[in-house]
Amino acid sequence: MTAHLPRAALLAAWGSAVLDGRAGPDEARDVVQGSDEAHAVHTLPGAPLGACDGGTLVDLLVDLRRQGVAGLRAVLPAPGEVLGLPGPPAVNAEALEAGECLVAVGGPFCAVVPEVAEFGSALEPGAQVTWRVHAAAGRGATDHGSVAEAEREPARGAHRGHQRAAGPRRRALAGRRGAPHRRAGTAPARGTCCRRAARRGRSGSSTWPGGCRASPSLAGADDGGSVSGYEAGARATTLRRLSSVGRRALTAAVNEAVARLD
Repeated sequence: MTAHLPRAALLAAWGSAVLDGRAGPDEARDVVQGSDEAHAVHTLPGAPLGACDGGTLVDLLVDLRRQGVAGLRAVLPAPGEVLGLPGPPAVNAEALEAGECLVAVGGPFCAVVPEVAEFGSALEPGAQVTWRVHAAAGRGATDHGSVAEAEREPARGAHRGHQRAAGPRRRALAGRRGAPHRRAGTAPARGTCCRRAARRGRSGSSTWPGGCRASPSLAGADDGGSVSGYEAGARATTLRRLSSVGRRALTAAVNEAVARLD
């Protein structure tokens, strides 16, 4: 199965399952790494997780558990949308550049940001990933709404937004959905709504986070059949809104189980 979930979302779901005993560290590592090279861990000065520095994803998860972390919360920021970022400013800036990060819940304040170096070709892609562990100033506001709300919002936005998309964008999205990517697997069950949201996210549907995250970059690739600058601008705005909806929906689905720990 292919997947379009951000690495931070996968690690939040599977890492939280490891921390509360529903999955093993090796199983979580295999799912999060997928076809990537073996992930590495680098602990920045002042961060509370020194034992995993230079280690693997398994070492990171074991160290989080040793430090009393109860769960991991995914944050998927974008310019102008920084809900959940923990600070300090340098950490927030790195997370914004990456477009994703993790925040520890129920233990020492720390944030984990993936640094990704891609290589290879479209036919044989590869990635080297280093999880950078930072000391965090706090956990930040994280009210992304409920999973039920997150399920309703994409359908409404997609109905409006995708009427503007013409053939070229649909073909581009289909190509991205078919590209090799990280295997999401099936995270340990947390509830019907979360499982349904996760399935939609993994499907790469353009009405859910996988497709929505691709939409803004496609907004400038062609005019979607627009006949005026105004229509092209309106289409780009709609695609940005869809991307925002997708990020909120995915974040709500992944973080639902750890919300009670705050």
